[in-house]
Amino acid sequence: MRVLVTGSSGTIGTRLCEKLLERGQQVCGVDWVPNRWQQTVNAVTTTIDLRSWEALERWDAPTDIDAIVHLAANARVYELVEHPNRARDNFLTLFTVLEFARERGIKRVLFASSRECYGNADYERYTEDLVRVENCESPYTASKLGGEAFVHAYTRCYGIDHVLLRFSNVYGMYDDSNRVIPLFIRQARANEPLTIFGEGKCLDFTHIDDTVAGIIAALDRFETAKNDTYNIAYGEGTTILKLAEDVIRLTGSSSTIAMEEPRTGEVIRYIADISKAKRVLGYDPKVPFEEGIRKTVEWYQQHS
Repeated sequence: MRVLVTGSSGTIGTRLCEKLLERGQQVCGVDWVPNRWQQTVNAVTTTIDLRSWEALERWDAPTDIDAIVHLAANARVYELVEHPNRARDNFLTLFTVLEFARERGIKRVLFASSRECYGNADYERYTEDLVRVENCESPYTASKLGGEAFVHAYTRCYGIDHVLLRFSNVYGMYDDSNRVIPLFIRQARANEPLTIFGEGKCLDFTHIDDTVAGIIAALDRFETAKNDTYNIAYGEGTTILKLAEDVIRLTGSSSTIAMEEPRTGEVIRYIADISKAKRVLGYDPKVPFEEGIRKTVEWYQQHS
């Protein structure tokens, strides 16, 4: 199988391409920037702005692509509250990719969705059937909910099979953004205050290797898993306060912790039910938060 990975220079894309190449898989990547993390991934990445159909049409793409993993997106929730045009980019990018699949006869698409789709509903654990459009909290969420609908439409209209994976707070490496974990690590190493937006905020952090293992499992079992949705997470909640305390301890920092009100558009509590992914995909996350955050801090200390 030759796999096209969009967003191959991003956090998940870099690690996914790395792991697929290690397996001897044929991989081609596209992103609007080169991959600065891994030369082996950069070597198979073509720089294309996927918002532009004309740019994709000009690409001399391989003719034997078997599956597309669509990761490319503007993925910072609060940034899309501040700049909703970035959610529009997500729609345009997905539309371009789906049209590329339709025109090239590619019948397998895996779409990276998000736990943001569940919103701030009051459930102990979230199963895949609990998404409601009226719980949409942000333009980012809308781009993922609408993206799922777009993918379903191309399945019904054009026979393009899909797998939808709802990721949850992926962390571990290859990320210099202002996502909470790399941001806290940078701030702690500089002995700056760490700010938590929402007392009691609790999320299901997923180590990048578990996330990538879930994607690969979905590719390997595509015919069994197709045309359905799966939560890819660790299945346990960790408070942002514990995260901040662990980062301060692991970095030996003198940083303080400040509490502020929750920000518009953000989910306050989420723990995934991953039983469906375990049953259908054979998904089995291996990295608990305590181990994962230690490895993550060590990685950033070595690479920055």
